[in-house]
Amino acid sequence: MAQLAPIVTLAATGASIYSQTQEAKRQKKNAQIQQQNAQVQQAAQQQILAAQAAQDTAERQRALDRSIASARARSAAGGVNPNEGSAAALTTGLQTAAQQAQNADDVTYAAKLAAGRKSLLDQDSSLTDWVRAGQGLGRVVKSLLD
Repeated sequence: MAQLAPIVTLAATGASIYSQTQEAKRQKKNAQIQQQNAQVQQAAQQQILAAQAAQDTAERQRALDRSIASARARSAAGGVNPNEGSAAALTTGLQTAAQQAQNADDVTYAAKLAAGRKSLLDQDSSLTDWVRAGQGLGRVVKSLLD
């Protein structure tokens, strides 16, 4: 009877290790599915951000074109050549202001993209399951040696 105790302990530990490895496989598969879902969501978010950035850029360009056309028309109506002097300086200033605003939007867009990325430092629990299985095996070996 005493000889059966180590065999039973070994069988129970083997079953425990098997169940732990199966659970580890399920958790790994779930983690992969979650990672794929996160990648799909991230790609969708990037597409939305890109569309918003393109729309903002187009709107800024239309506003700039309207402002320049309006300034040129006012200058021309006042008898000033819109391509020279203060009228040219005004249009250059409008273009510079629009470019600075676009640069600021580009920085914001890049920050939003970076904020949506998943970190490579996120923890994955797959190693923990293997450590637990190894501890179970260690207990079996210890009980057999005792």
